[in-house]
Amino acid sequence: MAMPTAEISDLLTAAFPGGTINVGGAEGKYQVTIVSAFFAGMNRVKRQQSVYKVLNPHIQSGAIHAVNMQLQTPEESGQ
Repeated sequence: MAMPTAEISDLLTAAFPGGTINVGGAEGKYQVTIVSAFFAGMNRVKRQQSVYKVLNPHIQSGAIHAVNMQLQTPEESGQ
């Protein structure tokens, strides 16, 4: 069974406090946008790994099938 986007958003908000988090999609396929100072000094792969660390239990369970990520620092996003 697919996860509600609000539940994914809650997980990511807990993992990246103070960040701006948007989750869209349905049926196991999601788009995640996070703007957080947490990503400062990290390359793209490290940023994605930090998000997968939070979502992997749900990917393994089949609740999440695919995640497209846009991960930026506030400076990169213009915030």
